[in-house]
Amino acid sequence: MQTRRDTLKQGLLAAGALGSGVMLTGPAHAFNKTAFDARSVQEAVKALGGTSLTESKDVTVQGPDIAENGAVVPIGATTTMAGVKHLALLVEKNPSALVAVFNVNPAVDSSFSTRAKMGQSSDVYAVAIAQDGKAFFAKKEIKVTLGGCGG
Repeated sequence: MQTRRDTLKQGLLAAGALGSGVMLTGPAHAFNKTAFDARSVQEAVKALGGTSLTESKDVTVQGPDIAENGAVVPIGATTTMAGVKHLALLVEKNPSALVAVFNVNPAVDSSFSTRAKMGQSSDVYAVAIAQDGKAFFAKKEIKVTLGGCGG
């Protein structure tokens, strides 16, 4: 006779086995320290496997024209390009340019948003890195103010 405790234990073991199998089916991506330590947009793109930067209408960057609080600036990136492996957000004048990088595949909608810390007004880049290493970008200037004065 199986007790309630035995049934629960078997169910938890089965769920654990199933869950661990699901978690291990995708490749694990290591943290790219070189990219996040890069001081410039070009260095970060190179560390992510990109070669030359080309401006493209198929990549867009979203963000406010004026950010009243540089500690939490909402920014986003979108691309309609096929064959993209990474979509990155970078702030040109930050000490470390790379803010976020998203791994993209055909099953993922290539539209991401996050919040960035910006110490000063700067160009913000959305960069789509294709499977062949070509990097396509869009940029937008975001002005950071103190107290929202616009100055």
